[in-house]
Formats: sequence, structure tokens, C-alpha cells
Amino acid sequence: MALVLTGKNMNLYEDTKAYIEKKVSKFDRFLPDILDTRVEISKEATKSSQDRFIAEITVQTKRKILRAEERSHDLRIAIDNAVNKLNSQIARLKGKRKTRWQAKESIRTEDIPVVSDEVWDQIEDETNRKIVRVKQFSVIPMNEDEAVEQMQLLSHDFFVFYNADLGRINVLYRRGDGNYGLLDPVVA
Repeated sequence: MALVLTGKNMNLYEDTKAYIEKKVSKFDRFLPDILDTRVEISKEATKSSQDRFIAEITVQTKRKILRAEERSHDLRIAIDNAVNKLNSQIARLKGKRKTRWQAKESIRTEDIPVVSDEVWDQIEDETNRKIVRVKQFSVIPMNEDEAVEQMQLLSHDFFVFYNADLGRINVLYRRGDGNYGLLDPVVA
């Protein structure tokens, strides 16, 4: 498992790095297919000491991405709470594991459309809005039920995924009434 530690607005000392490595290394026991783990520790300059430290942990496996973020006045408490949250997500994931999705046809990454540089240039030329961050991520073919499960594991309100049933990128989102909606763009 590859571990990437970063500190934002603070330096990570060796004892803190060792503490994080010790806590995160236990994930291998429960998720043997971990590709990498990213831990970002940041410190915010606030008037009060409450919620000053932020621990954000992202674990990427072959089929799932798990993420936890916790804030606290103490760095180790923030780390422990984030690790506990991830342990809960792992337990939920392990409990919900069903038969693995098997494709009727093999889907190649070449089949997934790529956004061209021209499109990115057009987006950047907009005068009203400014892109301050571009985040790239790999999408894994899954059906809608797996996408709902993944969105719940991440505790997000929306989830972008490659719908294996339809063969294109979809966006799943949580509606105000508690149900889910699916955005299925079609090229006109």
C-alpha cells in the first residue's frame, strides 16, 4: 500500500508521521486490495482553538474510494476520529458485499470519452467564473446500486460514475426528499 502524507499550513514531524502510519497500516488487514492511501493534515488559523486541526484520509481500492474528514482541537483526536470513521465505512462495505458485478461485455478505458484541451480552454475562458481546482479521478464501471452504495460510503450528496449498464458517465445525486436522482447526459 502506498501512503502519501501531506501537511497543509504545518510541518509533519516524525512522531506524527509514525503515528499516522501505525493507524493507517491496519486498513490492509480489512481491505487487501488497497492501491493507495492519502492523508492530508491541515491547520487552520482560527480565533478559537476548536476545530483547528483537520485530518482528511482517502483510501483508494480497486473498486471503491473511501474518504473521511474530521476536525478537532487536538491533532491526534482528529486523526483517530477520521480513522474510526473509515473503519465504520470499511465494516459497512464488508457487510454489504454482494456477488461481484460481472460485465456482459468487457469495457475498455479507451471507450470512456476524454475531455479535449479545447473544451478545457473554453471553460477557462468564461469571464464570470474561475476554475480554481481541477480534480482528476479514475472511474470504475459500476451499476446504479453500486454507485448508491459508493456515494453512501463517501457521505457525499452526489457521485460521478461510469454506468456499465448504459455505457456512459452518469451523476447520481441525493434529492431533498431523501431519494436519489440520476443525471444521464446524452450527446445531442
